[in-house]
Amino acid sequence: MQISRRTALLGAVAGTAAATTLAAPVPTHKLSSLTVDAKPITAQERNARIAKVQALLRQKQWTALLVESGSTLDYFTGIHWWQSERITAAIIPAQGPVLIVTPFFEEPSIREMLQVEGVVHPWKEDESPFELINRLLSPGTLAVDAGVRFFIIDALNRISGAQRPVVSGSELVRACRLIKSPAEIALMQLANDVTLAAMHHVHDNLRLGMAMTEIEKLMDAATHALGGQTPFSLVLLNEASAFPHGSRLPQKIRQGSVVLMDCGCFVHGYESDISRTWVFGQPTARQREIWNTVKQGQELTLATAKIGVPVGTIDKTVRAFYEQKGWARDYGLPGLSHRTGHGIGLDVHEDPYLVRNDTTPLQAGMCFSDEPGIYIPGEFGIRLEDCWHMTEAGPKLFTGLAPSIENPF
Repeated sequence: MQISRRTALLGAVAGTAAATTLAAPVPTHKLSSLTVDAKPITAQERNARIAKVQALLRQKQWTALLVESGSTLDYFTGIHWWQSERITAAIIPAQGPVLIVTPFFEEPSIREMLQVEGVVHPWKEDESPFELINRLLSPGTLAVDAGVRFFIIDALNRISGAQRPVVSGSELVRACRLIKSPAEIALMQLANDVTLAAMHHVHDNLRLGMAMTEIEKLMDAATHALGGQTPFSLVLLNEASAFPHGSRLPQKIRQGSVVLMDCGCFVHGYESDISRTWVFGQPTARQREIWNTVKQGQELTLATAKIGVPVGTIDKTVRAFYEQKGWARDYGLPGLSHRTGHGIGLDVHEDPYLVRNDTTPLQAGMCFSDEPGIYIPGEFGIRLEDCWHMTEAGPKLFTGLAPSIENPF
């Protein structure tokens, strides 16, 4: 039977025999993948997405939606590609098949990924992708996704002049991506399962003197072993935990260190985002009190979330609770300097946001993080973060809230 973590840690600091009883680190290669049975989004679902955005285009009497490489291109077509100076984009017309524009030498890769009915139009290195896009577009108003870079819009405007008005297509894309399908939610569940299990592995294998970079590498290795793709791992120790997104100053695990981890991964493109904070050793009364306050903030988020409630109301409610306890007002410090949470899906941060001026009404199928941290510059920060999705019956967590500062899992 493993001795208590506190006993082992105190023994290690004192150099006593108790230190030798601390269990040896579990190698990550012994972890088993949790995602072997993960089912990617089907072509049928992607075709339904295309049909929906085309119907919205026709309602607006717009001719097409232009989408560049990024999460929205992946969402509609299955093409997972990166942005560079060479343009890969999709033209989704109000009617008819999707048109894909891509460099000639990338065409085989693009065809391999394309999961909807579409026609690929390659361009060679000495040709203009902007001229090609212009030729493929029908007359009328062109909507562009928010991820389309300005130099593309500018080039199209110069080619077409005033003949083709360009408008924002964000409203259309948002209407499609805002509500997650059961298949999307299932992939997010797996991603969250992976991240929480990897964090738990790291928690059980921390040692005195470990640097932030060592812990991040351990987290990444565990995430890969458990089946997560492209993990991100943020580890904040000691005073650096008061910086929500990190400090450049190197920190190491010491007795009494605050350990804040903010990590996630992809499963077939869908993201997780989880934070846990604990103390390496015995927490102080102040650390415990603030940790418990943050957990109460998480619980208040879930209690406030009801169908039809503006998402900003959640942030207002949590913030009012913190302010009653004496923490700073209006996103100040010490206190909660960032929003209470954010939408999540194919992007780790996406619309809508749990910030007080967001009036979007809660609907079933929306997915969010719940992360009302408290940060005290010069001392430490506490952030607990779990993701949840809205149902008709109320919010449903992907991962259970941390039980206590001693047992964050």
